[in-house]
Amino acid sequence: MASPAADAASALLVLLAFAVAGVFSDGSDHRYKAGEPVPLYANKVGPFHNPSETYRYFDLPFCSPEKVKEKSEALGEVLNGDRLVDAPYKLDFRVDYDSKAVCSKKLAKEDVAKFRNSVAKDYYFQMYYDDLPLWGFIGKVDKGTKLPPTEWKYYLYRHIIFDILYNNDRVIEINVHTDQSALVDLTEDRETDVEFLYTVKWKETPTPFEKRMEKYSSSSNMPHHLEVHWFSIINSCVTVLLLTGFLATILMRVLKNDFVKYAHDEEVADDQEESGWKYIHGDVFRFPKNKSLFSAALGTGTQLFALTTFIFLLALVGVFYPYNRGALFTALVVIYALTSGIAGYIATAFYCQLEGTNWVRNLLLTGCLFCGPLFLTFCFLNTVAIAYSATAALPFGTICVIVLIWTLVTFPLLVLGGIAGKNSKSEFQAPCRTTKYPREIPPLPWYRTTVPQMAMAGFLPFSAIYIELYYIFASVWGHRIYTIYSILFIVFIILLIVTAFITVALTYFQLAAEDHEWWWRSFLCGGSTGFFVYGYCLYYYYARSDMSGFMQTSFFFGYMACICYAFFLMLGMIGFRAALFFVRHIYKSIKCE
Repeated sequence: MASPAADAASALLVLLAFAVAGVFSDGSDHRYKAGEPVPLYANKVGPFHNPSETYRYFDLPFCSPEKVKEKSEALGEVLNGDRLVDAPYKLDFRVDYDSKAVCSKKLAKEDVAKFRNSVAKDYYFQMYYDDLPLWGFIGKVDKGTKLPPTEWKYYLYRHIIFDILYNNDRVIEINVHTDQSALVDLTEDRETDVEFLYTVKWKETPTPFEKRMEKYSSSSNMPHHLEVHWFSIINSCVTVLLLTGFLATILMRVLKNDFVKYAHDEEVADDQEESGWKYIHGDVFRFPKNKSLFSAALGTGTQLFALTTFIFLLALVGVFYPYNRGALFTALVVIYALTSGIAGYIATAFYCQLEGTNWVRNLLLTGCLFCGPLFLTFCFLNTVAIAYSATAALPFGTICVIVLIWTLVTFPLLVLGGIAGKNSKSEFQAPCRTTKYPREIPPLPWYRTTVPQMAMAGFLPFSAIYIELYYIFASVWGHRIYTIYSILFIVFIILLIVTAFITVALTYFQLAAEDHEWWWRSFLCGGSTGFFVYGYCLYYYYARSDMSGFMQTSFFFGYMACICYAFFLMLGMIGFRAALFFVRHIYKSIKCE
């Protein structure tokens, strides 16, 4: 019978395989002889400010062969929206070309209108040459000097210049720019004859092949960027130190006084009426309402925490180097599938500890708690992408592969984990016996209710990560490259610590007010940072980005809602575990009748 340890071992083996493949894939068979063809693939075109809205390269009326040859792609590349096809340019190794014709083409009025609309939206193209990314704009808008938009001029670049650096028999770097004197006027709808040209210039460089990717990661390692990142770290560390110092001082002092007081009360008069958190010792371990949903949330949160940890491990060993196409998406799909056994085990074991009886329904709820909303969001957004004919629309074959992974890997591991959790037969460890009838919770002021407490609990962890959030958003929803995973990992650790401490503090104050329904409250307070992150999404969209259009807006808010929901479940689990540890500890330290 499978166990969580076996699932984790399987996951680790696959992760190691990924790590080996990812680290060494960019240095194996990239040697060429003079005059030998080097693969150049055209990937996609799209508006520069809308990273999710991309289209196939030949959706625009460029020079295209009679039969477009597509490159076979891995799962992660397809999920990333990559659709590589053979480019119309011939870039043989160390062969220079000067103004070589690609083709001569007569652009119809519709083609001119399509190009003009693309230039107006700042369309860029992306290609890959020997696995090195290159991109450029397809045209420019001449806005003149304070001219009204009706008098702007639109131009298409028809001459592309490739500057390629090589070292011995390997390609090291490629840059692309355009000839500003070779322009096609697109301002008016009229048929136009265009001759597309390209120039290739080769130059030798001493840069070794192993360092050719450093160019793409150097932008995020610039001194002024690093200063901001370290400022973020220092800000987070100060927050943690102040918070932990304050909480440790207050809680230890208050708890010490509580222990002395309760010990004195027991010696003086056993029949004296109790007050404070000891007063509810018979109710504090009363199982929560909706125990099946609570257990499922706990199991799913644990799985997402394991997923995040494995992703960080892969990032720290260098698997996600810049433009390793689709590596992150592939890792997310595979690791999520392999860690589903953890969710099944944790959810079912905890559900059985809470004396739940219908563990099969609990297991199904666990499997659907995160996948369900994600699947519904995907269905809607994929329909939008299909309507736009964008590359973000997944092909039917890829959807079948993902369904097969869920059916043949994710669900069976979930069931095996659930069976193992059911058979663990561990009992819930409660230091105090629970009374038969629950005590009435005294009236509480408004600021002690759930929503204000969640607002307080989420603000501090969010303040520790908000600086780093901008760089992550600019990378995921923009064209900035993020490679400083070590700093991100430190920020993640700080986030966990702050979440745990603030949840423990609020749980203590809740118990001191004789409110014993802390189970769900601790989970909600721990996960409330997810709501703050979603609030930051609104700020980023309207104040820090130039995204526009229905497709990009729906993709941004749809998938960020899923990510923030995952944050909520993961941090909610952290908050509850910290609160449970704390509550057990303080009630072990007193004499419970």
